Amino acid sequence: MTSVNKKTSPWAVYLAFAIVYIVWGSTYFFIQKALVGFPPFILGAFRFIVAGLLMLSWCMLKGERIWNTRTIKIAAISGFLMLGLGNGIVIWVEQYIPSGLVAIVVASAAMWFVILDKPKWKENFSDKYILSGLVVGFVGVVLLFSSQLAGILNAPQGKFQLIGIVLLALGPIAWAGGSLYSKYNPTTGSSVSVNTGWQMLIAGFAFLPGGIFNAEFGSLNWWKIPLDSWLSIAYLILFGSIAAFSAYVWLLKVRPATEVSTYAYVNPVVAVLLSVTFTNERVTLVQIIGLVVILGSILLINLPKYKKGVEA
Repeated sequence: MTSVNKKTSPWAVYLAFAIVYIVWGSTYFFIQKALVGFPPFILGAFRFIVAGLLMLSWCMLKGERIWNTRTIKIAAISGFLMLGLGNGIVIWVEQYIPSGLVAIVVASAAMWFVILDKPKWKENFSDKYILSGLVVGFVGVVLLFSSQLAGILNAPQGKFQLIGIVLLALGPIAWAGGSLYSKYNPTTGSSVSVNTGWQMLIAGFAFLPGGIFNAEFGSLNWWKIPLDSWLSIAYLILFGSIAAFSAYVWLLKVRPATEVSTYAYVNPVVAVLLSVTFTNERVTLVQIIGLVVILGSILLINLPKYKKGVEA
């Protein structure tokens, strides 16, 4: 691992990579633990509102300008798509589908970045590696969904699991769409931290109508929420929503983007290992094959970028 910036401490780089690899991969496991005490919409609202307020408060203490109409508008759209829909679907689905499987399917978002990135259609769809990656990734997703569908029909919560599978196919699309919108609509006059703070805060408020419609606020007894759920949501706020993202943004400044993107290979593996080790969830051979196939597709999709990075 060579240094892009000679003034950057190698140990700081290693620590940041460890945070992004492990923390983002572990969030799937901790979401499922938090759901033991928190209903899904309240979980999302609580997590992102608190994280957003903490992030914006920190920016204010540093003297940054946080009130910028353009920043808030872009953050509202991208935050709603990525965190409100993309991450919101993950939270709701994890009530019925194992966290390890959810993490594997979410890794397929790399395919949707290629499909939805219209300004780069000519470049992407003329590259044999990217096209091969899309086909391979599609096969991997089909493998995973077919293995899950096989055991759903006679399951007690089969109806909700079926809905979850449909939603899980849409979540990566929302995440990729929100990311691309943010990419092609850069904010000026505001830092990445300010933009992220608004994304989280607005996404958090987007969860509230769901909580009201689902009668979660009236039925939740805050005093009966187990300690494990409180600790899990604290972990999601401090580490999943603040520390890991900050490490990710910092790495993008000091390391090649192609190198930083390797988190997509590690996160599902971490999620599956935690799921199998600390829960009663089991990963089938078909799901393992699906994981390998999807990770292979991500490698193919990013291979042209890796080659350019090496040449540079």
